[in-house]
Amino acid sequence: MNEAEITRYITDTFDDVRITVQEENSFFSYDPEQKFPFATLMTNDVNDRASNLSRPGIFRLNIGVSRDTYQSLFGPQPAWGKDGGVVDTGHDFTTFDQFMPHPVYAPMSWICILNPSEATFETVKHLLAEAYEIDVKKHAKHVAQES
Repeated sequence: MNEAEITRYITDTFDDVRITVQEENSFFSYDPEQKFPFATLMTNDVNDRASNLSRPGIFRLNIGVSRDTYQSLFGPQPAWGKDGGVVDTGHDFTTFDQFMPHPVYAPMSWICILNPSEATFETVKHLLAEAYEIDVKKHAKHVAQES
C-alpha cells in the first residue's frame, strides 16, 4: 500500500472525511472544526523523528483507537515521554508493516504502522473504522451539548 491508496481508501470508505495537509502530512477528520483527527498519514519527521520518516518512500499511518483496543494490542498505555517526546514502549518505531504504539501519542490510545502491506491493511481497515466511529460520536456529542 502507498499513501495515495490509503488516502483513497479513507475518503472512499468513510462519509464526510475532511483532509488537512500540513507540511506534506495528511490529517483525516470527521469533525468540521477539525479539532483532532481520527487518523494521520505522516511522510516526514516534522513532528517527531522516532520512525525516521526521512527515508525515501517511508510513511507512517497513525490511528486513534479506543482504550480497549489499544490495551488488547499492547497492554496499558505508557506514560508520556519526557518533555512530550518519544514514549518508552520497547518498540523499534522504524519497523515496517508492524502495529506499534504511536511514538508520542500512545498515552492517548494512538497506534501506528509504517508502510503497511496489503495483507496487514485488512486489519488496518477495521482499526480505521473504529477510529472514524469514535470521531463521529465525539462530534455528535459536541453538537448535542451546543443545542
